[in-house]
Amino acid sequence: MDDLLTARSLEVALTVAAVRTSAEWYRDTLGFTIDREFERDGRLLAIRISAGAIQILLAQDDGAKGADRPKGEGFSFQITTAQPIDAIAARAKRAGAVLDLEPTDARGARVFRLSDPDGFRITISSPREP
Repeated sequence: MDDLLTARSLEVALTVAAVRTSAEWYRDTLGFTIDREFERDGRLLAIRISAGAIQILLAQDDGAKGADRPKGEGFSFQITTAQPIDAIAARAKRAGAVLDLEPTDARGARVFRLSDPDGFRITISSPREP
């Protein structure tokens, strides 16, 4: 059917409490690259980060809905890679991350899970070696 969506990539925007802190966490913990910073009137509004083919826009919370509101509660996403999961998890732990799920085999993949500084849950997986 021609009317069914056939997507090629997904980019997400996450509202975060401290955009610079979040960008540095993704860079230092998971190896993302900081691609671009967005400013208006000298104020940092957002930072775009990438890892391989994926991009995440980290947007500074403007406080309009309450500065202390939960950001990542109830939201999770999965990143799939061909890289060794145990090595990525070890990098994250060296950077100070606490894993929500240590590397394990599940449903034909090797996976681990962690949460970013705003509570967004991230699962990283790779197909298991035969």
